[in-house]
Amino acid sequence: MNTMLRKSVLGIAGLAFTGGVFAGPIAAHADAAPVQGTKPVAVAVQGDKLIPHGVQGAQSKIDLNDEQLGNAKAIIAATKKAGLPERAAVISIATSLQESKLENLGHLGDRNDHDSLGLFQQRPSSGWGTPEQITDPEYSTLAFLKGLKQVDGWQDMPLTEAAQTVQVSAYPDAYAQWEQQAADIVAYNWNS
Repeated sequence: MNTMLRKSVLGIAGLAFTGGVFAGPIAAHADAAPVQGTKPVAVAVQGDKLIPHGVQGAQSKIDLNDEQLGNAKAIIAATKKAGLPERAAVISIATSLQESKLENLGHLGDRNDHDSLGLFQQRPSSGWGTPEQITDPEYSTLAFLKGLKQVDGWQDMPLTEAAQTVQVSAYPDAYAQWEQQAADIVAYNWNS
């Protein structure tokens, strides 16, 4: 095989490989079955508004039951009430997915992390509110969003940085794994 032909074949193979590497995660996600309460959404729509930085790292996904979906919708409603955009709801839902899997957790006995409660595992002893307030989805979301609004440039930060600045978690990078599912939930439910 002559040198020019070999370079052409290798160049085409390289482009095909590179395209597969970059499109693979997008294509893999597009073929996946939608999570309950979500529908597949075009990446271009999410790219500029819901996921402006793209997702970071491997993504996790759970099936949502009616209670979890109801809590996600409560987070969206509170975000709208606060006058914040969809991106704030994505950050909030991803945070709640990490902290409680969108379950409004009460006191967990010996399994409890200090006195953490609710969707965001907020602590009364840290000034988030009373146990009754923290376990109210609207209140806890508005409290999280109040903290988010105090973060300079949160709109332009990767999700995990914005969430970590509010939450001060022992696992600061863990929020990133929920960005795609949170964006799908918001895309499906924002206008409903």
